Amino acid sequence: MATPPTILVLDFDGVLCDGMREYFRAAWTAYCQIWHSQTRTPPDDLEGSFARVRPAIEIGWEMPVAIHSLLEGVSEEKILQNGQVLARDVLDKEGLDPAEIGAWVDSVRDDWIASDLPGWLEMHRFYPGVVERLTRTIAAGVGVTIATTKEGRFVRHLLQQQGIFLPENAIFGKEYHRPKHETLRQLLANADSEAVLWFVEDRLKTLQSIQQQPDLGAVKLYLADWGYNTETEREAARSDSGIKLISLSQFGLDFAQWP
Repeated sequence: MATPPTILVLDFDGVLCDGMREYFRAAWTAYCQIWHSQTRTPPDDLEGSFARVRPAIEIGWEMPVAIHSLLEGVSEEKILQNGQVLARDVLDKEGLDPAEIGAWVDSVRDDWIASDLPGWLEMHRFYPGVVERLTRTIAAGVGVTIATTKEGRFVRHLLQQQGIFLPENAIFGKEYHRPKHETLRQLLANADSEAVLWFVEDRLKTLQSIQQQPDLGAVKLYLADWGYNTETEREAARSDSGIKLISLSQFGLDFAQWP
């Protein structure tokens, strides 16, 4: 039986929380501001298309850019296959800065929270059983840490609404400006030599980037099959001995029963 983790690192969006409705509304509002859209009501089919290309989006600034691409007629398949390059192409063509777009998205969220916190919270849902699983894990003394490309303050709002209060140094959000493998490296450097770290993420490329770090070879990697990923990515994880595909029902089990 594998040694259970002393540190459990979790992605937030797509592992703990499904905020698809909030993503779309925030992205649409930011899109309208950035591209000075006169139409404030999105086309009926846009939200569904946005949800389907969500696996290609890594960082918040890419959300309104994805909406722009979809409205320009770029196919969902093309965005899923080459989303990062396409997003950069849009920036170059439009003369836009990713930090500026990201600040726009964050500003939309901050204004929304300030004016209607209950409404903003209502747009998110935690996946079934994850809050209870987090509560049990924390009570057992495991060091739960969140590593996410979302701003940490938004994550804290949502967790506290569920009665989960993590230490200040247990949420590594976008504001840290570091890749997740650097976060894992820092956590291990600050832990004792017997520390065992497991990481659950819904983005395959992030897990693959960790595999490329020789000093992180002992980290156990899991791809959440309920998150924002595609069947192609899940199939790739199934055939990768260094990554375990985990289901939501397995996530709720004791660590000894994880894949």
